[in-house]
Order: sequence, then structure tokens, then C-alpha cells
Amino acid sequence: MTGTIAMAYLFAAVMFILALGGLSSQETARRGNWYGITGMAVAVGATLLSATVQNYLMIGIAMAVGAVIGLSLAHRVQMTAMPQLIALLHSFVGLAAVLIGWGTYLDPAYDYTGADRVILNTEIYLGIFIGAITMTGSWVACGKLHGILSGNPLTLPFRHWMNLAAIVVSVILLFVVAGSDPSPGNATLIFIMTIIACLLGIHLIAAIGGADMPVVVSMLNSYSGWAAAAAGFMLNNDLLIVVGALVGSSGAILSYIMCRGMNRSFISVIAGGFGTDSSSGISSDEYGDAVATTAEDLADALSEAQSIVIVPGYGMAVANAQIAVSELTDELRKTGKQVRFAIHPVAGRLPGHMNVLLAEANVPYDIVLEMDEINDDFPETDVVIVIGANDIVNPDAQEKPNSPIAGMPVLEVWKAKQCVILKRSMATGYAGVQNPLFYKDSARMLFGDAKDSVQKLIQAFKA
Repeated sequence: MTGTIAMAYLFAAVMFILALGGLSSQETARRGNWYGITGMAVAVGATLLSATVQNYLMIGIAMAVGAVIGLSLAHRVQMTAMPQLIALLHSFVGLAAVLIGWGTYLDPAYDYTGADRVILNTEIYLGIFIGAITMTGSWVACGKLHGILSGNPLTLPFRHWMNLAAIVVSVILLFVVAGSDPSPGNATLIFIMTIIACLLGIHLIAAIGGADMPVVVSMLNSYSGWAAAAAGFMLNNDLLIVVGALVGSSGAILSYIMCRGMNRSFISVIAGGFGTDSSSGISSDEYGDAVATTAEDLADALSEAQSIVIVPGYGMAVANAQIAVSELTDELRKTGKQVRFAIHPVAGRLPGHMNVLLAEANVPYDIVLEMDEINDDFPETDVVIVIGANDIVNPDAQEKPNSPIAGMPVLEVWKAKQCVILKRSMATGYAGVQNPLFYKDSARMLFGDAKDSVQKLIQAFKA
């Protein structure tokens, strides 16, 4: 039976690797999901057949409750709320690592000595430490994304020194606990470390501004993977170690890619987010007046255009406008026009957020292009339609060195012959900075709900 379980774990690990490979592109994402589902089903089944599992009643009750909650959330949660749901799920992984760590340390069967004791105590300690940071940090990220907590960074005095002190104290406690037998005194030290790690997780994420939340979600994904790997070491479970390492490393790579897409170092994101200055030192009055347009005028412009680029943003997700946008795309392509989509690496609140929405609306994959693939084409583009995007199309990133988003790669939509921005108002984006794009001579504002605006545009174009 042990050999069969080992082979099942190996098969599950291969499925998880194939799942990550499948999720790397839109065309293979569905297949990647099925690989992941298959791997998890095999992993759970093999674990239940393990000799270490004895209380099937409690496990069955826990799985049933979890399945009911999971299915309920999957059916109820909108795509716009998916980022905060993922952040919340990350917190469960952290909580599991904390509970496993404490359960292992307090297990009456603990009988390790010598080097084995030092190794296990270190695994327990690090698992609890990483898990506690992941748990509370994910709660804060979920609150920021859901609007329960302010998106502004919490900038306490000496906050970096506070973080450093928490880490130093935790390291000192690790050296005290690692070589000692389990005892009430050492358990108290681990409890103190757990509290410090929980507070550190809250402070680390609270100090990060709302504009960096997509990177934070990815970063917490990485943390949850390392927490799972630590739990795997504690449970002597090879599959959990492999899966944790896969999640941890892939999350770290994705965080790096997103930081590069924002021209920010990973350390700078951890240290604090974008500033909260809503105007970057410049009031909207200094830009001039924005020019409003109508759906009929935009339809006329589209009728005359040959090259059209659509830039989706979080506003499209909030308005659930992706189906209407897909219908507009079909209508435009029927008349022989070239229609493409430009996707910024951090558009929305989640890596790949816009890609998922467009795939949900059956937009052809081959016309959905990444920023690097399409940025050079904007000067030859007749009309750009920006739907609910703000920071990712802000010229200040290139033109104003003192801007909070200076250096961030953006979609250069202002270089097109005409740019129309669909927004509810002139409000700033998640970074809290004004966007001079709205006031440029070639730009027009189409105010209103994105879904309603696109539906009116479709009717006007058909007419």
C-alpha cells in the first residue's frame, strides 16, 4: 500500500506541474484546470488510504462542510470579487500551517532527539511563522480589495524598524526553541512568536497601498506555497512539499513579473505602496477641460476607422460589460475592421483578470495582445477605446519624473489618432493620481456605466 500511495503522489505531482503549464496560456487554461482537478482528486484519495488516517468520520464531516462552503462561494462570487476571495483562500493555507505546526509540537508522541529534534523544531517554527504572516496578511489584503479597509498605505512612524525588530526577535526565539525539548516554557515562546508573526503580517500588508494589491495577492500566493511546503516537512508528506514548492516558486516568479510590469522592485512593494497624494501635486484645473462625447459620435468614429484597439480595465469588470464588449467586437469585425485588445500586466485587481473576463465572453484569443506586443502599434491606430482603465494608461508614468507612478510601463494610448475613455466620472484610479490623458486634444470622455455605454454604442453603430 505504501508503494501505491507513493506512485499516486508522484502522479498527482506530475498533474500539478502540467496544470501550471496549461495555465500559462488562454488556449490551454481549461485543460490546465482539469489537470489540477485530477491531481488533487488523486492526492486526496491516496491520503485517505494512508495508514496514518484513522478517524474517517471527522475527516468526512470536515470535507463535507468544506465542499458545501466552496460550492456556495463558487456560485455566488462575482468575477469582480475574485481577487479578495483568492486572498481569503490564501489565509486558510496559512491557518492550516499554523494549526499543523502547533499540533505537531504538542503531539504526545513527540520523541525526537539530537539533530532530528533541531530539524523538526525549526520546521515547526518556520511553518508557524510563515503561516501566521500569510493568514493575517491575507485578511488585510482581502479587506482592502473588498473596500472594508482603506486602500491607503498605513505609514506608522519607524515602521521599517518595527518590522526589523519583529524579525530579529523571532530569529532569536528560533535559536532558543530549536535545540530544546517541548516544554510549557518553549510553547510560550512559540506562542509569543505566533502573535508577533500575526501582527507583522497585518502591518506588512497594511503598509502597502491599494495600487500594489495585485502584486500583494501574488506575493501572498507565494507565501501560502512556502507555508504548505513547511507543513509538508512537518507531516513528512512529499507531495505537500512538492506542491508547496511549486506554488511558492510560481507565485514568486509571477510577483517578479508583475513588479517588472509596474517598474517596481519587489522590496519596494513590501516596504510600502504608491503614495496617497490624489493629484501628484497637480490639480485637474491645470490640465484644462475634458471633452465629453456621445455613443453616437463614437459610433461615427468607429464607422470611419479601420484599426481599433480596446483597452479593458477594472471598470469593465465592475460593470460586467465583457459580454457587451464581445458583441461590439463581433459587430466591428463583421464590417471588416481590425479589432484588437491591449492587456496591461496589472490591469484589474488580479493577474490575468482581464484575460479571464474576455475568455468568459468568448473573445478570440488571437486578438488579445499583451502590452509589449501592441504598444508600438498605437501611432497607427485610428481609435482606442479605454473601458474603465486609469493608471495603466496614464502618460504621467513617462512624462513626469516626480509622479508616484513614474517609470511604470503603461499602454501608450494617447499616441493613437483618437482615444475615447469610458468612465463613470473623472475620479482617479487605484493609485490615487490624476490622469492627464483625459484632457488631451485627441481624447474624449464617454461618461456612464460601461455596460450601458457599450450597449448604446452597439445600437448606434448598427444604425
